[in-house]
This record gives sequence, structure tokens and C-alpha cells, in this order.
Amino acid sequence: MSALLTLCVVLLPLATPGRGAQRREPCTDLRPLDVLAEVVPSDGAAGGVRTVQVLGARGLQLSAAPPHAWSFPASRIFFRCDLFPEEFSIVVTLKVPRLPPKKNEYLLTVVAEERDVLLLGLRYSSTHLHFLFLSEDMAGAWQTRVSFRSASLMDSQWHTLVLAVSAGSFSLIMDCGLPVDIMADVPFPATLSVRGARVFVGSRRRTKGLFTGLVRQLVLLPGSDATLRLCPSRNAQLAELSIPRVLQGKPGDNEVLKYPYEADMKVTLGSRPPCTKAQDATFWFDTARKELHLCASSQWVSVLAAKAKLDYVEEHQRLPTNSETLGLEVFGIPGVGLFVAAANRKAKSAVYKWTDGKFVSYQNIPTHQAQSWRHFTIGREIFLAVANFGPNEKGQEVSVIYKWSHRKLKFTPYQRIATHSARDWEAFEVDGEHFLAVANHREGDNHNIDSVIYKWNPSTRLFEANQTIATSGAYDWEFFTVGPYSFLVVANTFNGTSTKVHSHLYIWLVGSFRLFQSFLTLGAADWEVFRIGDRLFLAVANSHSYDVGMQLRNDSYTINSVIYELNVTAQAFVKFQDIPTCSALDWEFFSVGEDHFLVVANSFDGESFSVNSIIYRWQGYEGFVAVHSLPTFGCRDWETFATSAGSYLIYSSAKEPLSRVLRLRTT
Repeated sequence: MSALLTLCVVLLPLATPGRGAQRREPCTDLRPLDVLAEVVPSDGAAGGVRTVQVLGARGLQLSAAPPHAWSFPASRIFFRCDLFPEEFSIVVTLKVPRLPPKKNEYLLTVVAEERDVLLLGLRYSSTHLHFLFLSEDMAGAWQTRVSFRSASLMDSQWHTLVLAVSAGSFSLIMDCGLPVDIMADVPFPATLSVRGARVFVGSRRRTKGLFTGLVRQLVLLPGSDATLRLCPSRNAQLAELSIPRVLQGKPGDNEVLKYPYEADMKVTLGSRPPCTKAQDATFWFDTARKELHLCASSQWVSVLAAKAKLDYVEEHQRLPTNSETLGLEVFGIPGVGLFVAAANRKAKSAVYKWTDGKFVSYQNIPTHQAQSWRHFTIGREIFLAVANFGPNEKGQEVSVIYKWSHRKLKFTPYQRIATHSARDWEAFEVDGEHFLAVANHREGDNHNIDSVIYKWNPSTRLFEANQTIATSGAYDWEFFTVGPYSFLVVANTFNGTSTKVHSHLYIWLVGSFRLFQSFLTLGAADWEVFRIGDRLFLAVANSHSYDVGMQLRNDSYTINSVIYELNVTAQAFVKFQDIPTCSALDWEFFSVGEDHFLVVANSFDGESFSVNSIIYRWQGYEGFVAVHSLPTFGCRDWETFATSAGSYLIYSSAKEPLSRVLRLRTT
């Protein structure tokens, strides 16, 4: 130890500025240097330059401006000396057009003006990104080129590139992905002089090779790899290190008024046009409904609509079913249409297709006291899982997963899973893996049994048991996320002696669900999770209050259902509102324009199954207030859906073979 200490004392003067060997100071600050901001006027105005918004982000189009207008002397940023840093990163966010073969466009250059020599440059072609720099020795000077393949740049999307340079190592990272590393024979020079040089953005000092795309970010970071500052990022294609003020903000910000910009958009008027990959990022204005839609991922998404108000509800269709219906599932199959699956009490259930403004029978599927259906997808594959409550012809309690056949245009059996009086399936995804949770209600007379979470095995292409959770007469599962956290809540109905039992909320931690919070419920039959603005709510449908030995009375069914709200500070859901209900079996949340609604499935008031189900409207401080009373008979489940003709509700009856489709009339 003493020898090591002596050595440190001897070497200390050599590492101290002004004593021993001299240390070279960097020629510029070791901070991000916003090259783009150096050439953008502070007021955002520049002759021949357009600020254009595309795909939700603004960029600068430089092609109409003379090259010299987008340049500045290198001494402006290299103010301590005339040497370009030996180690650095260049960060650029851009959207480039497709280029013909053999054409190149420059993103950044440093040019020695008197000699008209390119000292450093960054350019791209249809297949490569090229980094150029001047190398010199006693024999003379020559230009070195380091090339990266970059065909994926030409996809009409925004991309953020990070070029990191350190001696002979060159690394390119696109959109925070995997780096492409190149070890060049010729290292980047340690003493590249920029005396008398000028920095050009989007050109090489001349019109040839002028950048014709959009640039959003161009930053030089001396001395370090910028990837560590940028990645990971929620939006890697638009990861930001430093953006000129004129390009900051989003549509609607007050800055938009200060810095005018153009929006690159194509609008189709009239009837609904096709929305395919070719129409991606184009707009359609529905002149009849006065709504603006954006084509995104082959679907028209409403971005601007007249503020519709729910006026009244009218009956649209009476839908005869095979038998009493315990549950409904509305879903769409791309390129095929809109469907609803009815879980029927008797030997077969039906799938209906929306045709000419009505649901018509499409396919019958054998089931055994079906309670509910769950539609889900894995990749491009489409599945439909049924929760069977009763045994099959062999006395086995089995629920079945069906898969959509693109050839037959039908659902076909795919996997059978042993269940116990199954009430519900919930499909969800956590960390890229797919799961199915079944609510096992009882085994014989025992309600205190395990419900099971199954995990999709990509190798066997089957669901396999992954975790069991103790439940008491489980009736429903509901999955939701809060930020990076995943939750699963179960509705426990009966523990063998009482309906006054705790229903539990679980959180995903270290590969499994762990208990997070418990709620005292009364025969809980359903959970509904919904968001209003940045607020998150959970509504439980309480069906009845009962204890073994007590006689059921009318007031056993007329009880409160409860809405809880997430309190982020307390890290728990707290009671927000009690709502009187009549043996509530389901909640459904929906929105019309800027208004939000909850509809409850009231099924029995202690005397009759003819009970009004209620639509409640969100009224802020007042909470949910009843606005519509809908006559229903043994109402079991509500679903909402929308077509090009309007918005609808559909409810199922557990007491008659008839479901009803109701249309939401708006003003």
C-alpha cells in the first residue's frame, strides 16, 4: 500500500494542469450543440424554408433556400481552438424521400471555404448512409468514406440516427435499435483543423446534393456517445436531444400561433374511401357527419368530429337467440366484418354478423351452458374462447378455444381446456407474452377453488397452465394497466356461506400476479375499468346480499354497486360513488362525443325480472347521474359498438331467448 501511495504522489504533478505534461482543452463545450438552431432564425422565419408537420411532428424543408443561407462559420461553435473533436456523436432526426439510384443528398458538411475542400460530411443515398472525412499525412490528403446500409430510411417515416465516432470505431444506431459497428482502416483524425471552415446544413455548399426531405434535429455532441442520453425512449423514432424552439410543441399548443407551420395532408371528401397501407396518413372528411378521419394501420380513426350529444335511445333490432343468453362479445375481423357472439344457455351458441344494418345468424357452435365469450388475437391469428358452465356429453367440464379459419371463414375448434363451472375468460398481454385467465366458479358444491392463468407457448402453439389463484365463486376477471404496471382483478361471488366476500386485485411482479388490494363485495358479478381524462376508475356490479341460514328478501337484491377511483398518492383504489342497483350483473362504459356514460345491467328486484336498467352520465363533481331508464327483462350483459351508421348498445337476457340492439340517437 505504501509503495502504491508513493507512486500516486510521484504521478500527481503529471496529471495537474500547469504542472508536468500539458492537457489539451476541448475546442468547444462538452454539451449538445444544436447545429440546426444555429441556422434557424429565432422568430422561425427564413426565406425559402418551410416548416411542415407530418405524422405528428414538425420538420424543416430546406430545398427552396440557397445553400449559403443555411450555414455559419465553424468558429461560432469551435471558439477555443480550431480542431474538430476526436470523439463525438451526430444526432439527426429526419424524414427522407425515396431517391433514385446513384443520387446522394447531404445532411451536414464542414467545408474549408478558401480551398473548397470537404473536411467532414454526412450524406445518404437510396441504400447507404455515408460518413466522410478528410485524412492527411506527410504524403498528402485524401477523403475517407465509412458507409452503413440504410435502406429502411426510405419508408416515409421519421427516424432518429446516432452516429458515434471514436478513433477508428464508427457506430450507427437507428431509432434506439441495435448498433451497427464498423472498424475502419483509417481512424478519424485527432487533429482535423476547421480554421476558416464553414458548417452547411442540408448541402455541400452547392445546389447539387441539396437535402430534399424534412429535418427535425441535428446535434453535435463532443466527447461522448449520445445514445446513452437518448435511449431508451418511448418514441424512439422521434427521440430528442435538442430541438429548435420553432419545431417544439404539438398542434394545439400556443406556440403554434407564434411559429406558423404547414401540415402535409391529403383529404378525401364524400363517402368512406378504402383505408389500406397505400392510404396511410391520409385524411377523409365525412361530409354527412362532419367528421375528419385519419387512416392509421388500415383503420379510419376519428380525429375531429362534431360534438355529438346523446339525445335518446331507441330500439333498433330484436335479435332472436337459440336460448337465454348469458353473455355477449362484439368484435371485428379485418376484411370480413363486425360480429357478436352470444353465449347461450342450451346446447349451442350463435355468432351473428352485422349485415345491412342488422345482426344476422352466421355460425352455430356447440356449447354447454355457455356463460361468456372472449375474442383475442395473437399476431395475425384470431381466437374466440367460450366459458362452458356445464359438462359435455361425456360428463367432462371443458371450455374450448376456437380459431378463425381464413379459408373456411368460420371458427373451428383449436384447444380444449378443463375448467370448473367456468364463468369468464380474460385475454391479455404482459411483456409481449399472451395469457388467458379463466374464472372457475365452483367444483361440485365447493366454491373455494383455484382459478387458472394460462400462458401461450409459442413453441407448442398452445396455452399452458402458468399460475393458479384461489378464488371464491369467481365470476369475472378484468385486466388493465397503469403506466408500466399490469393488474388483474377478480369478482368473487360466494364462498359457500355468504356473498359478502372480498374480491381481489392483483399486480404483476417478477413473472406472476401478487395480491395488491382487496375489496369487500356482495355477490360481485362484474368489474369494469375505465378512464376519464387522466383519472382511472373501477366499477363493481354487486348482485345480492346473502348468508346461509337467512331468508332472501327483496332488499337482498336492491343494494349498492360501487365505483372506485385510483388514488395515486395512496397507491390504492378508494371509494368514489355508491350507486343503488337491482341485482346488478354487468357494467358497460361508453362515450358519445365528449360525454361519458355507464350503463348497468339490472336483472332482478326481488319480485320481478322486468327491471329498468339505467344509463348514468358523468357530470364531474357530481359523479355519475342517471339520465336514461331502459326497460329490460332479466338483463345479463351490455356491449357497445359503432358502425359507419352510428353508435349502438346491445343487451342479452338470461330469462328469454331474445336480445335487443338499441341505437343511440344524437344531436
